[in-house]
Amino acid sequence: MDNKRAQKKEDLRNRMIDAAEEIISEKGLANLKARDVTAQAGCALGAIYTVVADLDELIMRVNSCTLSRLGVALHDALPKDASPKQTMHALAAAYVGFALENTTTWSAIFSHRLPEGTDVPEWHRAEYPVLIAEIIEPLSQLRPDLLPDQLRLRAQTVFAAVHGVVQLSIHGRFVGVPRDMLAAEVDALVDAMTRGLDTGE
Repeated sequence: MDNKRAQKKEDLRNRMIDAAEEIISEKGLANLKARDVTAQAGCALGAIYTVVADLDELIMRVNSCTLSRLGVALHDALPKDASPKQTMHALAAAYVGFALENTTTWSAIFSHRLPEGTDVPEWHRAEYPVLIAEIIEPLSQLRPDLLPDQLRLRAQTVFAAVHGVVQLSIHGRFVGVPRDMLAAEVDALVDAMTRGLDTGE
């Protein structure tokens, strides 16, 4: 009986996550409402709080799914028998492509804010390294002099540079590059960064 109850709860949670993901994908994070989620999932409004603590947790669950898909996309983009620079270019291109194809769910990863004084739970915090995981290996070849902590910090800096250009472009900020030029401009940025990173040059 306990196993059946646990399975029903897991199924309901998955339906809630799928519904929330679809709403965010279609309407954006700002338009996510608990009533819409439960209606789409086919259950009572109060049922949402039997599987997640609140709407913030549900959003984090959706973001977890997006981070997982992004991790797969970046891993799949890794070229075989490529130089570190070629790998960095391929990863940046994959990141741009994912952001353009999944704009609303991708944006939710970075725009969701918990209430003041609330910490991001450790289970969710542990999922964010996927953003830099694939950068570390090619970066370690470009900068073999860096210690592990320094390497991770540099990988975060490289990611932040690429992400900043992508975010400004997608959200139409006044300094953002046009979307149709985004891929080329990110490629140029990565080219400039890898030239500066390569200790052999």
